[in-house]
Parts: sequence; C-alpha cells; structure tokens
Amino acid sequence: VQFVQSGGGLVQPGGSLTLSCAASGFTFSRYTMSWYRQAPGKEPNLIASITSDGRSTNYADSVKGRFTFSRDVAKNTLYLQMNSLKPEDTAVYFCNARNYLYDYWGRGTQVTVSS
Repeated sequence: VQFVQSGGGLVQPGGSLTLSCAASGFTFSRYTMSWYRQAPGKEPNLIASITSDGRSTNYADSVKGRFTFSRDVAKNTLYLQMNSLKPEDTAVYFCNARNYLYDYWGRGTQVTVSS
C-alpha cells in the first residue's frame, strides 16, 4: 500500500491550493477515503471524507464551503481543492483510507497560509 501526496506549499491568505493523493496497492472503492490535518502541537483532525461508494461527502464545519473533496477511481487518486485559505488552515495534511479491517495513511504534505 502506498500513497503519494503532492500539492502542498506556501500560499497567501485568500489563495487556493489543490492537494493530490495517488494511492496504490489496494482496491480504492472499498474504503472510506478521508483528509485529515494536523496543526503544530495539536491532534490530527478529520476535515473531509467520502464513503466507499462515493455517494456521500462530508466536511468539517471549519472547511465547509471552501474545500472540495473529490476522487478519481480510475486513477486511484484523491483531490482536495482548497479555496479562500486562511492562516488557521496551516497544517500538515494527510490522506487516509479506512475500512473495518485496515487503516492506511499518507505521509502528509505541508500547507502554510501566510502573507
């Protein structure tokens, strides 16, 4: 099982970034896929998730209306489009795949929102 995360970086407040997470080694559509983020000195927080059948997407209140979570099953890739970024969005972002048996994590990518 492998995740390759990309797309993080430094952006000014109000800007946009798109994170990608390319997965391999497991059947993509059999897992609930999620994005978490961890700010310095804090625990990881769930910010968005998609059910295994792709029918339902949920967002944390802190990102609702600004972030869009999507997946491309054919490419086994997740995307997190982040708009109207705020300094409090600064964190390491992790992709995650989970079902009743397994729990897989990406290595994380840093997003820094600062002027």
